[in-house]
Amino acid sequence: MKLGLVGLGKMGLNMRERLRDRGLQAIGYDPNSADSDADSLEALVESLPAPRAVWVMVPAGAPTRQVIGQLSRLLAPGDVVVDGGNSRFTDDTLNSEILAEHGICYLDCGVSGGVWGRENGYALMAGGDAADIDRLMPVFDALRPDGAREDSFVHVGPVGAGHYAKMVHNGIEYGLMQAYAEGYELLAAEESIVDVPAVLRAWSKGTVVRSWLLDLLVQALSDDPQLAAISGYTEDSGEGRWTVEEAIAHAVPAPVISAALFARFASRQDDSPAMKAVSALRNQFGGHAVRSAASSGIA
Repeated sequence: MKLGLVGLGKMGLNMRERLRDRGLQAIGYDPNSADSDADSLEALVESLPAPRAVWVMVPAGAPTRQVIGQLSRLLAPGDVVVDGGNSRFTDDTLNSEILAEHGICYLDCGVSGGVWGRENGYALMAGGDAADIDRLMPVFDALRPDGAREDSFVHVGPVGAGHYAKMVHNGIEYGLMQAYAEGYELLAAEESIVDVPAVLRAWSKGTVVRSWLLDLLVQALSDDPQLAAISGYTEDSGEGRWTVEEAIAHAVPAPVISAALFARFASRQDDSPAMKAVSALRNQFGGHAVRSAASSGIA
């Protein structure tokens, strides 16, 4: 099978190489990458045999919508497009409708595996028509972990369901990372703990809190035991916000994911306006001492 891959960033490039490693023809296009195989999106489409299959791995939102619009004019009836990026599930209906006007099929696929996916494989959560899923099974099989056919791929449901599942996956990821981070900080704050990385390494084998994320934290501390080279400023890529919004829409309590999201917001504040207000209130009602900005080292 020959697949066109649009977007050769950290995920897309590794996916292309994994597909090639497993005997599939994967032709990549990215105007911002020296690894691009095609000079243009038009050239990529022309290099594929009909019916064509194109997998899109570009940033969510406007970049994805732009590529979908271009593909709707370049592809032909019977071709199929897969959006494997982190698009919001509500965008999938619109993308599907745009392509359907031209007789082009559409799948959405949540992809998890990060930069380690080329070596370890990816977990895949796909939404769309079953017939289109079957057409792309050689691609799904090549991307997922070896020997994990039943456990690493799921046809979640109709269009949008794949990205919905990936959104919730990433929301859970927020909570897990925050719990590990808080545990790390508590260990580091206790003087009797003489080797924090060693404690985390001990947890990574046999305990109920072992996980790949914990392994990655152990690796990060091995590279930089004090995390001195890393700022605490933490971005959010969207899925955490969307998960909390969906929790509200469905009246599902999600305090852990919500707190993890808000902790990321807090990481971006050098001096929290809200906590300034709390400090001022404590001083007003109880005469509690407050620290001046100058004494705190804040200009």
